[in-house]
Amino acid sequence: MNNILSLAFLFAIIGFAVYVVMIFNGLVAVKNDVAKAWANIDILLKQRHDELPNLVEVCKGYMNHERETLESVTQARSQYQQAVSVDQKAQADQGTTLALRSLFAVAENYPQLQASQEFTQLQTSLSATEDAIQNARRYYNAVVRDLNTKIQSFPTNILAGMFGFQQRQFFEADAADREPVAVKF
Repeated sequence: MNNILSLAFLFAIIGFAVYVVMIFNGLVAVKNDVAKAWANIDILLKQRHDELPNLVEVCKGYMNHERETLESVTQARSQYQQAVSVDQKAQADQGTTLALRSLFAVAENYPQLQASQEFTQLQTSLSATEDAIQNARRYYNAVVRDLNTKIQSFPTNILAGMFGFQQRQFFEADAADREPVAVKF
């Protein structure tokens, strides 16, 4: 009888250890998914920022009176390159998005620029990159949601706390992005 209790206790300990390992591995997998998702966003943001100098150069020839708009794009690119953390890069990205919106809005006042093949190619390329960034942000937010849910759920929250797993911030839209678009005729 003593051997049966010892064996049952041993199986219970082994079962508990396997359960703890499964929870830990699940947390590690989701944490790595978040890191991979952010790396994908970072690559796309870098690609977009690499295209900005070309866009500014093309626009300079046509937009002599729009120096402030062009400088805001250059400044946004510089802020992104100096950003280190995810939060800093997300904020710099929002600045770049606003600067690009402003640039494309001003570009509408220059028909010659709009007709430039180089400009339209850059605009198309940046538009495709923006779409890819949006998709990458959605994926990132989905895996952040999964990680945060695991970290907050019982009994995973106990192990997450013991092993130092931290919740991540969502990649959120800027307040200006939430405002309704004003359409004027």
